[in-house]
Amino acid sequence: MSSNPFLILAAGEAPAFVTEIAYIILAGALVAYVGFRFLKVRPIVGFLLAGVLIGPNALGLVTDRAIVDACAEIGVILLLFTIGIEFSLDKLAAMKNLIFGGGTVQVGLTTAIVTGILMTLGITWQAAVFTGFLVALSSTAIVLKLLAARAETESPHGKIGLGFLIFQDLMIVPMVLLVPMLAGTGGSATDIALALGKAAGLIVVVLIVARKLMPKVLELVAKTCSPEIFLLSLVAICIGTAYLTSLAGVSLSLGAFLAGLVVSESRFSEHALGEIMPLQILFSAAFFISVGMLLDVRFLVDNILLVLGAIAVVLVIKIFTTGIAALAAGQSVAAAGASSLLLAQVGEFSFVLERAGREVGLSPGGLDEQGGQIFIATTVVLMVATPMLAAAGAGLGEKIKKKRAKGSKKKASAADVAPEVPYLSNHVIVAGYGHAGHQLVRLLHGSTIPFLIITLNPPAANEAEADGLPVMRGDASRLHTLQHAGIERAKMLLIVDDDPATTRRIAMVGRSASPTVRIITRTRWTSEIEPMMEEGVDRVIAEELESVLAVFSAVLHNFQLPAEEILADEQLIREGGYQALRAVVDRLQPIIRCDLDPDCLDTRLVRIREGAPAAGKRIDELELGTLKIRALRRGGKTLGEPGAELELIPGDDLLLAGDSDAFQRETAVFRSMASPLPPPSGRRKVDTSRTIILETDVDDPHLDMVQPVRPSATGCQECLAMGHDDWVHLRICMTCGHVGCCDDSPGKHASAHFHATGHPIMRSIEPGETWGWCFIDEQEL
Repeated sequence: MSSNPFLILAAGEAPAFVTEIAYIILAGALVAYVGFRFLKVRPIVGFLLAGVLIGPNALGLVTDRAIVDACAEIGVILLLFTIGIEFSLDKLAAMKNLIFGGGTVQVGLTTAIVTGILMTLGITWQAAVFTGFLVALSSTAIVLKLLAARAETESPHGKIGLGFLIFQDLMIVPMVLLVPMLAGTGGSATDIALALGKAAGLIVVVLIVARKLMPKVLELVAKTCSPEIFLLSLVAICIGTAYLTSLAGVSLSLGAFLAGLVVSESRFSEHALGEIMPLQILFSAAFFISVGMLLDVRFLVDNILLVLGAIAVVLVIKIFTTGIAALAAGQSVAAAGASSLLLAQVGEFSFVLERAGREVGLSPGGLDEQGGQIFIATTVVLMVATPMLAAAGAGLGEKIKKKRAKGSKKKASAADVAPEVPYLSNHVIVAGYGHAGHQLVRLLHGSTIPFLIITLNPPAANEAEADGLPVMRGDASRLHTLQHAGIERAKMLLIVDDDPATTRRIAMVGRSASPTVRIITRTRWTSEIEPMMEEGVDRVIAEELESVLAVFSAVLHNFQLPAEEILADEQLIREGGYQALRAVVDRLQPIIRCDLDPDCLDTRLVRIREGAPAAGKRIDELELGTLKIRALRRGGKTLGEPGAELELIPGDDLLLAGDSDAFQRETAVFRSMASPLPPPSGRRKVDTSRTIILETDVDDPHLDMVQPVRPSATGCQECLAMGHDDWVHLRICMTCGHVGCCDDSPGKHASAHFHATGHPIMRSIEPGETWGWCFIDEQEL
């Protein structure tokens, strides 16, 4: 058979590399799922165990290390790239004391202690120093992945971890150069100095040039509005920068981190992060699987006591040296305690260093082949244990602070909670800013109705900013974007995107995020009306400019303006063949102006949907808190005062009055159980019909924002929207009823809700717990 790969594929044969990749992906997915679902361990541990299972030392399903190593290398590069995007050069500059001060102490002290211990045991100083280098490094990939998953990258111990890891990556260059000198096979102090100078110079050039050039490049690429070109450009920036830095001997991962920092300087950093994340997740899994494949289970079993002893020694040394280094860098005792366990493992770059030492006759502990096997077993076991060590570290930090792990323990100020976009309530979110979006925003701007634009189109966003309009760059089909835009407080979501598929995605996410928001879309094709309605759209309007006018009319109706005023405004716009919309005039010149009564902002038309708790209930059975029913619309007829015994059915529209917080509190009554927020499977379900109150004797200035609330969901609202149920404990916001997960949970959505809304007080809704917590004053209530 020909070796031509295209002929092989055409003949239906599976090339060997496809078979091994299939084993890697299937084993990774299966073992990670079983571990996550039944053993409650993090996917990282599942990937490591999958590698052990399919590796050459167990089932032997994968034997081609070259394929796995290549995928693993890309995984580390992409992981560091995403971490860099989430940071910025300014934040990095603020961490210089951690990087160069604390990092120097951590690496130097660890190397010195390991060297001293081994020399007292009769090991040569060369092998002892070499072993100290191996132990001094921690796992950049695993630690940063855990910090990102736990939303702790910018926490005090997260910054310590990042700072120390950056310094360790920098130290790989001199360590690799020192290895031949330790073995007496070459190298000199001058060679090391020249290599370090070349590396530092190249890094400076990359940062300076890229900081000036990269924002302009991304602006040009984003203007194509092509996700394929944008993603390919991001990967080119990432891999290209990593390659350039590798020419100076700097690790590829550090180069990728620098590339991410460069992208973080652009206004498109959030967009870039969303596009690159799926690739990062895929290849990072390959990295963890590759590490697991290194472990020889037979050797581990036969030498279990020796390996456990090595693990204990490494843990004690790493915990001690990391804690001392963090304190020396001016960090708190709590942060030092948390970071000491977070960085207690041995890193992936130690494998690279160990291989370099093996080539020149150096081995861990001077034990030759046995030393190499002990080193690999110790490293892999510690990597598997890292999620547990990190969790223990977080708990240790909380105990040191003498505060129970009850929600957020981070200091907060008004500056911390100020959102990047204007805080709006009872506003209109406009998703899309093309031609139709421009015209609609002109109408909204003149009407004085509060609104916010969401768009990914750079020229359109620039134009809106130049006009002083509220605009947010982001993908409206992503949950975090809509939440950042205040979807839970919004009165309406207007989707004016020209792509029906995009419109449906935005509608689905918007409906899952807020069952009370009114969603109106436009489309040119009547065939799209039903699919959009099935995704939760309340009204679909077709046809070009008429659709724009109809959307705006729907807005005015929902803001309860008099019908005769709405008709007069429509007639004004229609005069002259929509000339008012088509004419080239001042973009901000109001076409019409509405005088809004305060009552207009405090009413919403909310549809009763199939599966919602309100469906099938009588009016007098509804518990709506401070919301008042003004009218009911059914089958085209409006009942101004529906009777108390009238039973609600799917399709009814209730005209409700109340402030935005009241609507947010009562979302559970209108949330369809068939929506993308299913109840958690196999877990305790929160009773959304129960009213929660907070009773406390503590005097807190923010108690005036506490009121009786009902849970917004049967579990953590954000976790359920993403299809997760991996929270640890649940908390409820005592201002709006939002249910979020605690800070011990991966998502930390209770804290995220506080930072997004400023609602200061939450309460535990775990069985038997009634305590509250004030985020701002950091005190238990």
